[in-house]
Amino acid sequence: MDTAKRQRLEAAGWTIGTVEEFLGLSPEETAFIEMKLALSKAIKQNRIRQQMTQHDLAQKIKSSQSRVAKMEAGDPSASLDLLIRTLLTFGATRQDIAEVILNSGS
Repeated sequence: MDTAKRQRLEAAGWTIGTVEEFLGLSPEETAFIEMKLALSKAIKQNRIRQQMTQHDLAQKIKSSQSRVAKMEAGDPSASLDLLIRTLLTFGATRQDIAEVILNSGS
């Protein structure tokens, strides 16, 4: 956000902060959320790169299209286990997954 906009909002009585401050998240909670979102993004990228529909992926991982949609959207109900198993289904290596997680904070 540019300085002028920030000043206008603050002058109007708005408080400017981060999502972490607003939700009261600890650094650990923030890191966990960022990792899950990075894994979700990697799943969608892999699915699109392999020209698969969400339905195709769901069949491959023995799940439902709605579960795949939730995974790709970063829904909190998508477990870390399912996200990682799905990436492994695409042929991702442990190193690939580690890189996704490593780059999640950047």
